[in-house]
Amino acid sequence: MINSNEYSSRRNKILDKLENNSLLILFAGQARKKSGDASFPFDINRNFYYLTGIEQENSVLLLVKCDGEIGEYLFIDEKNEKIEKWTGIKMTVEEAREISGIETVLMRSTFEGKIEAAFSNNMSHFGQIDQVYLDLEKELKIDECVSTVHYAEELKKKCQTKIIDVNEMILKERMVKSPAEIDCIREAIETTDLGIRNALRVMKQGRYEYNLRNAFEYSIMEEYGTTLAFDTIIASGKNGVILHYPEAKDMLNDGELVLFDLGAAKSHYSADISRTFPINGKFSDLQKKIYEIVLECNKATINFIRPGITLVELNDFAKNFLAEECFAKGLISSKEEITRVYYHSVSHHLGLDTHDGTDRSSALVAGNVITCEPGLYFAEYNIGIRIEDDVLVTENGREVLSKNIIKEVSDIEKLLRFRNE
Repeated sequence: MINSNEYSSRRNKILDKLENNSLLILFAGQARKKSGDASFPFDINRNFYYLTGIEQENSVLLLVKCDGEIGEYLFIDEKNEKIEKWTGIKMTVEEAREISGIETVLMRSTFEGKIEAAFSNNMSHFGQIDQVYLDLEKELKIDECVSTVHYAEELKKKCQTKIIDVNEMILKERMVKSPAEIDCIREAIETTDLGIRNALRVMKQGRYEYNLRNAFEYSIMEEYGTTLAFDTIIASGKNGVILHYPEAKDMLNDGELVLFDLGAAKSHYSADISRTFPINGKFSDLQKKIYEIVLECNKATINFIRPGITLVELNDFAKNFLAEECFAKGLISSKEEITRVYYHSVSHHLGLDTHDGTDRSSALVAGNVITCEPGLYFAEYNIGIRIEDDVLVTENGREVLSKNIIKEVSDIEKLLRFRNE
């Protein structure tokens, strides 16, 4: 668990980077309309959550840095017994204070008045305000038909202030994980492993992709009390060559493979794991040949991970490895043909978002958590294989956080053989 001291430390790091005479405003966001009077499930703005630990929609964080003075304000919805009967219990001021470590917790209805006072002509509320930092993610809804981008435009016109996008600044801090964050990712990975094993128990010819998806999701949410990191991908046979296969409706056929791309999340920290299994419990000769190329690439690329290299360099390494091996084993006619059967990057940062945003050309540092996910996709054989692990960059190299999730051919076939006995 992340404690309030860590949230306070994160805010202090951001405050140190802000220009003097500044405000930082972060919105938790609101659920988007689905249709009629229905909304999509609410999902917290990760930058807001990173600095507060608060998961309640419509909340706002205000940080003030003026004339050498620092102020922290958290705005939450007022408790309303009538509304809570319909939409759930709102947190109390005391609860918000305990989670976030912010002493000044105010009602959301007072937020606009606080901002208007900050830009009043006498400038007596905070002092001179020269710029406002906002998270300008385009799709972040903060009010009815209002995004942060719209809010920035209105604030700039009304207050004649400079607007600065703070998203990149916070993302850079998020890239380096604390021990508590790494523990959350470890727990998410362990739960994902348990979910995979539960899904394999129902995998057999004649079942459907959705049976495996349902078994995985039920186990991690019902038995282990975690949430999904992203929509589960279960892609069998020809569907395995579609990277983000959007459905899980086809029957599992004897002699084909099924590709899992899935993950649990703990306190919003994601696992992201891919594994590929033979539906009947045994790889064919061709499946094994392709699988072992991907597996050896997975291992070699993991061993290449260390501080100082970039994700671009990591992908080049994996791409060249796959090209060399596929050409040597007669699977492609030239090394240049590799782009036909390998068409995604080998890695991305992992954390509060499954794909944490970053500059792919920046060097890795200790504390980064990234994926390693080489794959090969031969549509002509109905074979799609991806093997993805989650890796912590350390001072001297790397640690494979998902090392206990089965991936060796002999181990897979042994596990599936025992399942069928």
